[in-house]
Amino acid sequence: MALKGLDIFKLTPKTNCKECGSPTCMAFAMKVAQGAVELSKCPHMSEEALATLSEATAPPMKTIKVGTGEAEYTLGGETVLCRHEKTFVSKPRYAVSICSADEDIDAKLEAAKKVDYDRIGERMHVEMLYLSYCADKGVDAYVELVKKAADCGKTLVLDCTDVEAAKAALAVCKDAKPVLDGADASNYEAMSAVATEAGVVLGVRGADINELYDTTAALEKLGNKNLVLNVGTASVKDAFATTVQIRRAALKDQNRTFGYPSIVNVGALAAGDPTMQAALVSLFTVKYGSIIVMESMDYAQALPLYGLRQNVFTDPQKPMKVEPGIYPLNGGDENSVCLTTVDFALTYFVVSGELERSGVPCNLIINDAGGLSVLTAWAAGKLSSTSVSKFIQENVEPKVKCRKLIIPGKVAVLKGDIEAKLPGWEVIVAPNEAVQLVKFLKDLQANGEI
Repeated sequence: MALKGLDIFKLTPKTNCKECGSPTCMAFAMKVAQGAVELSKCPHMSEEALATLSEATAPPMKTIKVGTGEAEYTLGGETVLCRHEKTFVSKPRYAVSICSADEDIDAKLEAAKKVDYDRIGERMHVEMLYLSYCADKGVDAYVELVKKAADCGKTLVLDCTDVEAAKAALAVCKDAKPVLDGADASNYEAMSAVATEAGVVLGVRGADINELYDTTAALEKLGNKNLVLNVGTASVKDAFATTVQIRRAALKDQNRTFGYPSIVNVGALAAGDPTMQAALVSLFTVKYGSIIVMESMDYAQALPLYGLRQNVFTDPQKPMKVEPGIYPLNGGDENSVCLTTVDFALTYFVVSGELERSGVPCNLIINDAGGLSVLTAWAAGKLSSTSVSKFIQENVEPKVKCRKLIIPGKVAVLKGDIEAKLPGWEVIVAPNEAVQLVKFLKDLQANGEI
């Protein structure tokens, strides 16, 4: 059970040195108990105290890292059941499954690369490949599949309960830190040894939730706590119940044996039904999958799923903002027309996308509006003639010679005040909707107005 602030305070040096950023050791202990700061912030905490406290103050769900480089992902580390309590920590990662018995392996690997786009500054793509071993095809066929998949630059999950096949597959991909999803009640000791030797995360499975728990506990007794839990494919109902019970046991009941991320194979739960698979991915994105496996993914499935994931795994207490500044687009320079909007990330990316589509050289001016949308920022006083004119005088005028400024159509009321506060500037009102900017800018360019 998590320690209270007073328990933590008893193990602090009690010097009140303030080097941790808190005024007293008691204040620091209280923040640690709340999860607001890390124990390591105290430079004078003894090794013995750190050892005593680290396990008790660690998140009830263990943080697991898989993959390497750009394909390294963090799983788990969650501290709450519901997003409104506190932000979720590690977003689920989407995988597509490929079996060594498939006849069109190359085509499937290429298809897995097709979904790849940016949304509000985040790359949306299939992050993992779930590679299933078929005994009928033999070890060599599986190793060949792993080699081909490794060249895709995605994190691999090896679906393999055969110890010798797992060893052979890891021999060609262990440096990329895959997940070996293959430990069960019959082979967990051998699989744990294989995973530990290769230095990779081990996936655990069971015939039901009780067997899953017992096998996980047995692996922990062997000293292996680098685990993920496969919730099984008996039925959608069982998989969902297991996923929720694992999370509740870890976070609510502080049962650390179930304090690990999960794997959910919706491709097996709804085989051959891409519509149902997409629905199940959305379900387990919210309730509580860590690695979610589909048979395949196309843009029709990806667009709503990644949008859902991004919304759910964005900190609700922090607005999505971009940095204030000047953003030249289409080769814009000091003589290019200026446009301004708010720093709300979605507004920025929608507007900048339309500006790029117009092909007209321009400078997009972003000033601090509190991460709010245009009308909300205006209503809250964050977007005003004073804030716009001050930002332009301090940050734009020294760098840009053009004195034409285009403002959002929804705040056309600011035009007169901005012109009064920016002598020598001509203020132009843009259309209300970003999608109209392409024609608007091209018309201004054709008429010689910009």
